[in-house]
Formats: sequence, C-alpha cells, structure tokens
Amino acid sequence: MGHNNESRRSFLKKSIIGASLALGAAIMPNGVMAAPASKKHKKAKTKRVLMIALDGICVEGFEKASTPNLDALLSKGALSKTTRVVMPSVTQPNWMSHLSGSGPEQHGVDANGWTLTNHKLDPVDADPDGYYPTIFKVLKDGVPNMKTAFYYNWGPLINPYNQRYIDEVSFEDDDKYLGNYAKAIEFMKRNVNDPTAIFLYSVHTDHAGHEHAWMSPEYIASIEEADKNIGDLLEKMESEGLTDGAHIMFISDHGGINHGHGGMSPQEMIVPWGITGPGIKKGFTIEEPNNTVNTAAVVAALFGVEKPLCWTGEIPESIFK
Repeated sequence: MGHNNESRRSFLKKSIIGASLALGAAIMPNGVMAAPASKKHKKAKTKRVLMIALDGICVEGFEKASTPNLDALLSKGALSKTTRVVMPSVTQPNWMSHLSGSGPEQHGVDANGWTLTNHKLDPVDADPDGYYPTIFKVLKDGVPNMKTAFYYNWGPLINPYNQRYIDEVSFEDDDKYLGNYAKAIEFMKRNVNDPTAIFLYSVHTDHAGHEHAWMSPEYIASIEEADKNIGDLLEKMESEGLTDGAHIMFISDHGGINHGHGGMSPQEMIVPWGITGPGIKKGFTIEEPNNTVNTAAVVAALFGVEKPLCWTGEIPESIFK
C-alpha cells in the first residue's frame, strides 16, 4: 500500500506551481489557474457504498431515455457526462478498471476472454493468488469488519476478481437481475452496522444494444426499465434506513454505435458517471477530466483508505463540498 505516496495529479500541480512562482502565476495547459489539491475528500466519510453498474450506457442514450429515478438521485449529487473509458472500449477491461483504479496496461485485463490462466500480459502487481489488487482487497485489508458483495448477470465478469475478498457473490443468468437487487438489499440489512461496499451490475442494456442497435427504441427501453427497477431499489433502501450515511454511484463501462463497441468514437468512449452522498456537492456538473479508473480511488477515499501505489486512478476533488 502506498500510504505516503503523493498522487501524480498533486505532484504535477505542485511542480507547475513551483516552476511558475517566478513568473507570478501558475497556469494549467487549458488556461485554468492551477492550485494545490484540496483534499476535501478527507471530510467525506461513508457507511456504505453502492455502485449501480449498467453495461453499455452511452451519454446520448442516457439523455434520451426517461430516467426519473436516476435523475432524482443524481440531482442530489455530482454528475459527469464526459467521463472517458479505457481502451479497448469493451466490457471486461473497463469494469476491471472501475474496480481496480487502473487501466489494462497495469492490470493486464485487455479482453472479455481474460482468465487468470490465459492472458497476454501479467499485472504489474498481484496478490498471493496472482490477481491484481482491486477495491475489494484494498477495503478488506484496510477497513475493520468490511463487508463486500458482487452481483452480476454476465458470466465471465467475475473472472478478474479474487473472490476471497468478496463476502457475497451472486450470479443470475438470462439477463435477469432483480433477484440480485433483492439480495443487495438483504446484504445491506444484514450488515447494517458494518462498513459495506456493493457492486450491483446488469448487462441487459448492453445486450439490447447488440441485438437492436445502440439508440434503437429497444435499447432506450432497456435503460428505462432499469431506471424503474433502480427506483424501486432506492425506495426500499430509504424505507430500511440504508441510505443514511451512504454513497451511491452510477457507472457504466462503455457506450456503443450501431450494433457494437470497442472503437474510439465518442459514442463508445464517453459514459455518464455520477455519485451522491455525504460531502458530495448537490446538483453539481463535473467538468474536470474524469475516467473510469477513478471510481475505485473515490471509493477507497470515502472509506479513508489509501490507494495502492500501482493504481493510476485519481480522486476528482471538485465533487466534494
């Protein structure tokens, strides 16, 4: 763990500021005045983090679909519609990047067919079992009584994660996901007094894009269906007091164009990314550069844990009050 490691972003800002003192001002490349990292995230603490993960959500689709529940949730927090995914813009590398604070050049997961025993590039760091350290390991190692869960409905998704650091793993087939939503509620209730991190995923939106095309009526309907069920989930959390002190994130792995994805078009490479909870600005539009690798860094910070040195993700400080 890199307890005393300065972030690359902070180092860069300090370098620019130091070099420019003689010139009387510190100017970032985009013309914005540079300033030291605020570290406001240190004041934002969490009891639990729920990552609501929908596969294949492009920004255009998110904007076109009627999503009153997600809109209401994210209006209470911070939302980016310019978050970049890692290359290639496919499922496995990007979810691994969300959950490991690093891109494929670090974790080595470069394709959907990746397995621990069949891959091209070894990770730059690994746990005793050979897996790259993900947010689940970091939290288990760093937070007493930490409880973690991973719910999914696309079979290969679990492959890059060492399940010894995940307390509950649940898979549903045939694009079903409501059983996992119910399990997530029960998991939170059972562990209401413990710090908890939950990854709650569905692939049905991505499959709608592949079958019917991104931006097709069927694809938009799949997002709207998810929004309704997310609304039910949030209502149950509220009724059980599970939103108290909680942070909820909305994340996706890639967009799409025509019937596929994997390229570098904006439709494939840019996704929505949002967070709400204690210490997060309300009704805030995230304008600073953001990437899928930042998700795990934010989750670790919310639990007060330092990220590993091998992680490249940064904390977007602007989201914090």
